[in-house]
Amino acid sequence: MTADETTEAQEPTTPRLRVVKGDPTPEELAALVAVVAARNAAAAASERPKPRSEWGHPVRLHRGPHRVGPGQWRASAW
Repeated sequence: MTADETTEAQEPTTPRLRVVKGDPTPEELAALVAVVAARNAAAAASERPKPRSEWGHPVRLHRGPHRVGPGQWRASAW
């Protein structure tokens, strides 16, 4: 074990959710945890960059090589 691992093991973790008032049932706590987890997942998904559209990418302006052979003139139109 390194010094960092022993420090992390000794530090108490703080709870993410805490019931301040009332006595919720396990089902109510489960529903609350599900809502918070879904909200966190949605926030994490919105932080990801959207994939760039390749439709207007400048590389598409370059033409491919011409192939020589039977039937290639017809295949070049596809």
